[in-house]
Formats: sequence, structure tokens, C-alpha cells
Amino acid sequence: MARILVIDDATTVRLYYRDVLEEAGFAVEEAVNGYEGLEKAVAEGFDLVLVDVNMPKMDGYAFLRQGRTMPELQAVPAVMISTESASADRARAFAAGANLYLVKPVRPDALVAVATVMAGAAP
Repeated sequence: MARILVIDDATTVRLYYRDVLEEAGFAVEEAVNGYEGLEKAVAEGFDLVLVDVNMPKMDGYAFLRQGRTMPELQAVPAVMISTESASADRARAFAAGANLYLVKPVRPDALVAVATVMAGAAP
């Protein structure tokens, strides 16, 4: 079973992603900011990380930049999901280490499809 870490400061967003992904057969863990996300990702290991941009303490860009320097996270696919839709936001996400950039809201079928492809295994 593929394991996904959802990093977002909004409880409703985390619960939405969890519900959709668990229904599709994925194992889901949550973190409320980049610091907690780094701690969990290094300690537990995941097949995919879904990360928000705007969060307190450590935003998604900082999470990706720092995570990409850590051996445990260098090869883990990361999808940045944000309300920011400008091409500059996408470019900044890819420069920080994102493998894919999605704009909120993400439809359930799209979320499952991306997770299936990016996690490298069916749920």
C-alpha cells in the first residue's frame, strides 16, 4: 500500500485529501506545517508528499528546498498544491523541488490519478 504524507495547515483540506485518498486505498498521514512534515517524512518514509505553499512556521517552498537536501527525501515525489495559479508560482515550486504543481481545488478523480502515478504504485 502506497503511503502519502499530506502537509497543509488547513484541517478541512487535510481531511478532504485523507478521505479521497484512503477511499482509493492509500495510507495517509498528515502534518500541519513544513517542520512537522520534514520530521514525519524523515522518520517514517513515504511514497509521495502533497504539500501546500502557504503555511505558518515553514512554508511549502522551504519544506521542498530543505527536503531535497536530505537523502531520505531526495527521491520522494512531491506535488505542490496551492491556490496560487500564476506561472511564477509554478516556476518557484519547480525550482524548490516539486515534481508537479496543482491549483486548488483539486477534483477527487484528479487527486487519485496523480497520487497513483506519482507514488509509483497502485494503492
